[in-house]
Amino acid sequence: MQTVIHNFNAGPSILPKTVFEDAAQAVVNFNNTGLSILELGHRTPLFEGIMAEARALVKELMKLDDNREVLFLHGGASTQFMQVPMNLLDSRQTAAYTDTGVWASKQ
Repeated sequence: MQTVIHNFNAGPSILPKTVFEDAAQAVVNFNNTGLSILELGHRTPLFEGIMAEARALVKELMKLDDNREVLFLHGGASTQFMQVPMNLLDSRQTAAYTDTGVWASKQ
C-alpha cells in the first residue's frame, strides 16, 4: 500500500502524477511539435495559444466574466508590494503604508 502525502502548507500543493507526466512530455516534445515548451518563443502563435487556454481555464475556474482580465505576473507576493503603487501612481505622486511587520518592511 502506497502512503498518500498531503501538503497543507501555503504555496505549492500536491499535484496528481499525470500533471508531472504531461509536463515532462511537454519539456521533451510539446504537442508533437518536435520542440520543447521551453524552446517556444513567447510571441509565437503556438505559445499565444497556450496563454489563451491558460487565461480561459483561470476565468472558468474563478467564474470571471469578460469584464475581468487575467494577468500572469512573475515575482510572487513580494513583487506585488512594489507593482501596485508603481502602477497606480504617476511619477509626481507618493503613497503611504502601514508597517505591520515582516512583510511590510521587506526590501
